[in-house]
Amino acid sequence: DDDIDDREMFEEILSDNQQVELAGSVENGQELLAFLANPGQAPLPDLIVLDHNMPKMNGIQTLEALKKNREHQHIPVVIFSTYCDNKLLTECTSLGAAMVFTKPSSFDEYQDMITAFLEIIPVR
Repeated sequence: DDDIDDREMFEEILSDNQQVELAGSVENGQELLAFLANPGQAPLPDLIVLDHNMPKMNGIQTLEALKKNREHQHIPVVIFSTYCDNKLLTECTSLGAAMVFTKPSSFDEYQDMITAFLEIIPVR
């Protein structure tokens, strides 16, 4: 997510969850792909959360790149956007997104959203 406030809120909520470890946080899709291309930084994540509206490489473009890569295509991807209509929902799910959310407007809504998408993480 290119919005620092949203990233910090995510990090705060995730830090309270003992079962989750944040692998990394980036501002755009290009940074994510660079992060994933360097496996020495951290193990591959169990889940990727993308904002739809990011500079340089938006959520759709990033999702497409992830699903084309054999090493990353198995990782569930969640996309959220300030505005989520049926067109965006259909496009994201047809490209392989596991879930699509409208961006929450409160801390409690963020917690609910994060709780929902943590349930799709594969059990190891």
